[in-house]
Amino acid sequence: MSIAVAILAAFGYIDKTFLKQSLFIGELSLDGKIKSVNGVLPRVYTAYENGFKYCIVPKDNIPEAEIVSKINIIGVSNLNEMLDIINSGKIDEHISKDELDISIFADGTDVDFSDIKGQAGAKRAVEAAVSGMHNIALIGAPGTGKTMIAQSIPGIMPKLTFSERMELSKIYSVSGLLNEQMPVVVKRPFRAPHHTITQTALAGGGKYPKPGELSLASCGVLFLDELPEFNRQTLEVMRQPLEDGYVNVSRLEGSCRYPAKFQLTAALNPCRCGYYPDRKRCSCTQMQIKNYLGRVSKPLLDRIDIFTETVVLKYNEINGNEKAESSEEIRKRVENVHYIQKRRYEKEGIIFNSQLQAGMIKKYCVMESEAKDFLELTFDTLDFSARAYHKVLKIARTLADMDESSIIKKEHISEALCYRSADKKYWRWQNVDE
Repeated sequence: MSIAVAILAAFGYIDKTFLKQSLFIGELSLDGKIKSVNGVLPRVYTAYENGFKYCIVPKDNIPEAEIVSKINIIGVSNLNEMLDIINSGKIDEHISKDELDISIFADGTDVDFSDIKGQAGAKRAVEAAVSGMHNIALIGAPGTGKTMIAQSIPGIMPKLTFSERMELSKIYSVSGLLNEQMPVVVKRPFRAPHHTITQTALAGGGKYPKPGELSLASCGVLFLDELPEFNRQTLEVMRQPLEDGYVNVSRLEGSCRYPAKFQLTAALNPCRCGYYPDRKRCSCTQMQIKNYLGRVSKPLLDRIDIFTETVVLKYNEINGNEKAESSEEIRKRVENVHYIQKRRYEKEGIIFNSQLQAGMIKKYCVMESEAKDFLELTFDTLDFSARAYHKVLKIARTLADMDESSIIKKEHISEALCYRSADKKYWRWQNVDE
């Protein structure tokens, strides 16, 4: 459509001064109709940032364009209508007046923590992971609630801020996932790709680069169920995004950088049959267990901070009437911990404890003497590396923040060590922490 507008302006059918303050978006068909397109939101937002006054968009794209409320949106269905509006002299009368109420696009489909029976240890680990934005792996037998726990994580995350909502909606707009029914992303995403996913679908790409699952999960949760079943080479593409928070996609048609600031949540069985170390039910040999868990590479395991187990529940735990804490109650505590971290690191360029660099550890992870002695005692016993040592301190810092403690105490170190010892239980053959 923009090419047609330029030609019409060159022949004097449109006032050229109007073009200086307007952005035209749409696909012009041969019969003069203006069709909807993908990526309207980022274009409209860029127009607003650059001081444009008007955006002329296809009528089907109006709900998406109206997310940017500080720029005038005009919807058109064909070329003649656009010319009539521009040349009417009363263009302001055609500005869309609808106010977008984003609350109507929210739904209550999140799994609530109060619906999960038992698993107090796993719930605590998940709260710690979300509080410090640590990556987490849930290990347990089939049917113990790993997936249900993972699905409940977005519900305890703080609600999206305006900037997060805009960033995420831009990604979904470019991907063609926004429509009249969902013109804006209002909830933290929960993406759960199948284990047969390709590298391109996970990281993004194609002839004309598009975001992949890593970017679609930004500001939310990327859930990888049955982690060892994923192609090993596919999983390896996550290594850089987990460190940097973005994905670089380079193709012949261009290069793009997409956000990928997600929390990785993985779930896996401890062996092929799923029941190790219960030898009454598991018949897998040590070599079979090693080969199964060995499908996940050491570098990827190093990027997972917390390992926790889900246990098989007893009948009275499943059938009990006791109501657990709701997601709303947990979210309030998480929001408080996030506030503590943002205030602490406001001059460091980071937000969460999981982002602490090695040079910041000594400054921000201050331990009481009893905690130091305890960590020193267990360090050699558990044969930790320097990387594992830093991970323990980062997790302990989060646990201290959850208790609103300015220093790390012995109980925080003890709990953090528990989250780093589960991986040694299952990957002891791989020497993960070396």
